[in-house]
Order: sequence, then C-alpha cells, then structure tokens
Amino acid sequence: MRVPDFLLAREVPFETLLHPPAFTAQKRARFLHVPGRQVAKAVLLRGPQGYVLAVLPAPLHVDPERVARALGGPVRLASDDEIARVFPDCEWGVVPPFGTLYGLPVLLDEGITPDTLMVFETTSHVEAVRLLCRHFERLERPRRLPLAQ
Repeated sequence: MRVPDFLLAREVPFETLLHPPAFTAQKRARFLHVPGRQVAKAVLLRGPQGYVLAVLPAPLHVDPERVARALGGPVRLASDDEIARVFPDCEWGVVPPFGTLYGLPVLLDEGITPDTLMVFETTSHVEAVRLLCRHFERLERPRRLPLAQ
C-alpha cells in the first residue's frame, strides 16, 4: 500500500511532497528547503525481540547502546539486505517510518514534540509526506525513548 493511501484511509492530515532523488534525510531537507530537524528519518534496528523502527530527527544518529538498555538486550543496525527483505515494496535503501504497514513496533525520539511538523520518506527516494508528530503518534502509537546520541 502506498503511504499516501494508507494515511488517507486512516484520516491522517498530510501533504505529499515530490522532490529530486534524495538518498539521505539531510539531502531531502535541502531539496525541500526545510530544516534538517524537521525531516525525520527511520532506522531499522534488530533488537532482542526482532526488528524495530527508530524514528529521529535527520541530523541525529541512533545510539544502539541506549536503545539496547531500553529494550533489554543487544541492538544493531539492520543490514541493507535485511532492509530490502523487510520493505520489499520500497526502493532499495528506503526505510519508511510507518511500522503499522510492516508489522513493526516503532520507537520515537523523545526530543520530537507533538507539535513538530515532520517530513518522512515514503517508499521511494522522490516522494515524502509532511504531517504533525501528534498525527504520526495517533497512527503508530510509538514508544518514546531517548534514541539519539
């Protein structure tokens, strides 16, 4: 299912943004002329209970040790091959933040406030969506944690 269709079906207000191919969240921010902290990136992690999505501001990096303490076991970044298997409907390297579509739990960095306007990658390197964090939280019911270093 395409992300815009998913959001429409769940009655989540959003805006679709088309842009030149962007292979990093920071480049997406540059192409869309928005601050890097407004662009949220999703990172696929392998934790003690399986895969989990970590969502955090684009300029920050996941702290696997901090996440491991919160999840109660070792955590590592997923490999490119694992990402391709978990997200078979996405272009190579794309990690959408909508765990509901893939049966994945979602972690959200505690530094992102409910009123933050966020830009997310969808299933390709040329399309993004913009929505309020509170709407993302209503949809995904993420666990809030300090994810970034």
